[in-house]
Amino acid sequence: MDRVGDGLDAALRKAFTRPIPKSAGAQVRYLVKQLKSTKAVADLLSITQRTVERYVKDQIKRPRPDLAQRLEREVTKRWQPQIRAKAKQNATTTAGIVIDTRARFGYTAAPGTTDDARLRHLTLALPPQYAARLFEAKDAGGTEQQLRNIAAEALGEVYFRDSGRRAHGLEVEFTDLEHLEFDL
Repeated sequence: MDRVGDGLDAALRKAFTRPIPKSAGAQVRYLVKQLKSTKAVADLLSITQRTVERYVKDQIKRPRPDLAQRLEREVTKRWQPQIRAKAKQNATTTAGIVIDTRARFGYTAAPGTTDDARLRHLTLALPPQYAARLFEAKDAGGTEQQLRNIAAEALGEVYFRDSGRRAHGLEVEFTDLEHLEFDL
C-alpha cells in the first residue's frame, strides 16, 4: 500500500474543477478520446475491443466491480492534466504542501537527550522545497520508503528542528503510520 504516493495523488485530485465522468460509457468515451483508439483502451483495461465499443455506444451500462474500479482509476489518472500540473507547480514553487499525519516518531540523538518514540498527531505546512522533492520522487517512481524518508526529513526540519533553531543533529524516524493526508 503506497500511502504517501496515494496521499499526494489525493491532494492533486482536490484541485480538480470538475468531477470525473460518472457513467461507464462517459468514462470509456473519455479514455478513447485520450488514447485515440478503442484498441488502446481495451489493452489498458484488459477487455476486448468489442466490449469497449459497446461501452462507447452505451450498449453496456454497468461494468463488473473490478472493471469499474480500473476504469475509474485510469480516468482519474488522466483527468484535468493542466489543472493537476498547475496545482503541483504552485505547491512546489510558492505555496508548499500541508501534511496531516498520526504516526510514531522516533529520534536518533545523543543518549539521554530525548524521550522514547511516541505517537503524535501533526498538521504542518511544509515548505515548497519539500513538496518539490516529494513530487519529484513520486514522478520518478520512488518507493514508499523513499517518500516516507522525505516526509520524515521535512517533519524533522519544520517541527522538531524548527528550521535549524533547535535540536541540531536530531534525526527523525517516521514509523507506525496510522493516518496520512496531504492538502495543497
